[in-house]
Amino acid sequence: MKDIKKIVLTGGPCAGKTTALVKVIEHFTSLGFKVFTIPEVPTMFSEAGMNYLTKNKGFFYEGEKATLEIQLALEDKFIKMAEQLDEPAVIVCDRGAMDISAYMKPEMWEDITKAAGTSTTELREQRYDAVLHLVSAADGAEKFYTTANNEQRTEGIEQARELDKKVIEAWTGHPHLRVINNHEDFNNKLHRVLKEISYVLGIPQPIEEERKYIVKLTGDIPNSIDSDIVQTYLVAEPGCEARLRRRSWQGKYVYVHTMKKRTASRKFIETERQISKNLYDSLMLQADPYRHTIHKMRKSFIWKGQYFELDTFLEPVSKLMILETKGISESEDVKFPPFIQVLKDITGEKQYYNYNIALQSE
Repeated sequence: MKDIKKIVLTGGPCAGKTTALVKVIEHFTSLGFKVFTIPEVPTMFSEAGMNYLTKNKGFFYEGEKATLEIQLALEDKFIKMAEQLDEPAVIVCDRGAMDISAYMKPEMWEDITKAAGTSTTELREQRYDAVLHLVSAADGAEKFYTTANNEQRTEGIEQARELDKKVIEAWTGHPHLRVINNHEDFNNKLHRVLKEISYVLGIPQPIEEERKYIVKLTGDIPNSIDSDIVQTYLVAEPGCEARLRRRSWQGKYVYVHTMKKRTASRKFIETERQISKNLYDSLMLQADPYRHTIHKMRKSFIWKGQYFELDTFLEPVSKLMILETKGISESEDVKFPPFIQVLKDITGEKQYYNYNIALQSE
């Protein structure tokens, strides 16, 4: 069976998804891929007469259930079509199944998924190869926020920011969730989308250093997504890095196996896959005896359109707090939040790579 990648392009209101989809089609078609795009089903339903703001609970339930069922049916049919082609194919979904859950209470979502014969675990963690979330212009790029290009969009800026965070939270737990920042130059945002999809398709990418800082937390982080991460490095051949990661949040667990290999041309090929707990336990027998297991608490958050991950290390070192940017270009300034005090810029300092921290001890 062909390995057809299915990628979700999602985000808050006015995030640039429409423009990004056009660029994705142009770019990967030129590389020889057949690109299928699944349209945004809620917009289709709204234009056909569905009212997602209705106070009629029965009407809302049936509408949302139908939205999920049609979303899944469209994806399945396009997979069947793609399987008939000789050329490589990629399916890009304008939003995915878990987006629907951000607009209702958890109890109703559970009822709808059960009625549709599926579950949150299957939809979030198993159905898609990658989820790319484009941050809404309402957060950090307010001057570009508008409702003029989508008649179905009625959100104010504050509501748009809240929806942005709800959608990220809905997809949290997917092993390849990437949050695409707003940028001073919108082309940088588009470039990051193309880069992440290239990564999923196995196209080697240039090695780029994310900026890292040793910091001190001086206040509460608003609307952060908190998770507990245990990371173990495995014995691997020279030039390769293999690791297991167990991530937990809100009582849920996800297990991921990652392989990273650097090429001679300063590019990397990285593959990651979600695995079962049984396979995780089995692979743990291959743990590198010369590296400690890393245990850290992570807070992920958006600040003024930029996405950050704040890791507080518990083992094998403690009292170490590292802030990492995600996808901020070299030409742009980092918009540090007021609750973060930067102590040292450690970008590119290999001793602070997780792989090397695992060699350290208190």
